[in-house]
Amino acid sequence: MRSVNFIAHNDIRLLSCGTEYFPALIAAIDAAEYDIYFETYIFADDTTGVAVQTALTRAAERGVTVRMITDWFGTGRARIGRMQLELATSSVRHRIFNPWFRRGITRTHRKICVVDRMVALVGGININDDMFSDDAQRSALAAPRWDFAVEVRGPLVAVIHLEAQAQWARLGKLGLLKRIELYRDLRAVGKSVAKNPMQAGFVVRDNLRNRRTIQRAYLQALGQARKSVLLANPYFAPGRKFRQALASAAKRGVEVTLLIGVGEIWLQDAVAHSFYPELLEAGVNLVEYRKTQLHGKVAVIDDDWATVGSSNCDGLSFFLNQEANVVIKDASFALALRTHIEQAIADGFVIHQDDFSHVGRVRRIGYQLAFMAYKLAMRIFAIGKYT
Repeated sequence: MRSVNFIAHNDIRLLSCGTEYFPALIAAIDAAEYDIYFETYIFADDTTGVAVQTALTRAAERGVTVRMITDWFGTGRARIGRMQLELATSSVRHRIFNPWFRRGITRTHRKICVVDRMVALVGGININDDMFSDDAQRSALAAPRWDFAVEVRGPLVAVIHLEAQAQWARLGKLGLLKRIELYRDLRAVGKSVAKNPMQAGFVVRDNLRNRRTIQRAYLQALGQARKSVLLANPYFAPGRKFRQALASAAKRGVEVTLLIGVGEIWLQDAVAHSFYPELLEAGVNLVEYRKTQLHGKVAVIDDDWATVGSSNCDGLSFFLNQEANVVIKDASFALALRTHIEQAIADGFVIHQDDFSHVGRVRRIGYQLAFMAYKLAMRIFAIGKYT
């Protein structure tokens, strides 16, 4: 199992919710002098989207080369069309990921911005107002969407920049020889393993060279866990290997706590509920978060391993979509993220085994049917890789 390629001497700052992320993002864009690579899944047509798009346009107008990628499905066909018209009069270069599902159902779910090869922002936060749900209803939230990103400075930025550059090239007209050359460059970068803080690695998932990279990073960390596992995820539907890794850690005495976002998609909730009995029996602590929309994809394992990124723990993220996470080995960063997760756990609703003993047979069968349908769909679309 290939480990994360850690690079030392980075300065990584945790950004909580849009209130911290968007000012940092716009400040980085406004400070740009040379080039910007920007990629997102959702780019909403709201005040937040306008502010970020305006900042990118300002940068292009002062001579910065701005390359922007938005996902066709996540952002929406109508919004993409309006954006194309708006950007036509600016110098912002815009490419659309997989319009009309021409390359299958794979989406780019990544949220990346790299500025001047000096600073990078990576995480789970889309470009939309975090006081409104990110579904079609756009309903008001009781509190800001619970989500995270990181601001990276240091040697790791070069790795993130190369991946962003490669993504841009892949979406253009790239011949076979150029694609082979690009593949070699990506394999060559970030191979050295350093031992000094702050260590961090950039892990991506795609359907070519990194099909299981993010799941493997999780599985390796879970396999080495000795004290505690805190994992927060909004769409919990991993394959058997991941669930077994959580259960195995709990059975060997590791305190495993899983914080799950619920109340957004009923089918997703049903799939997650189908896993509750086996996880509870293994000793995993389950907490449902209902205060607001939980969108963060974060984890802290033991005292010094943490990850922040775009990858959910489900079939879409682990086996189909393009994703990007930063893995950090640093005690102070892990503590900061742990504090956020523990506060969310305190605000959550703890699920006990007794709670499920009162669930009726019909509902239990419904949960299992939801999982069977989900599993079948993932097996089909992921070509049997959902395991």
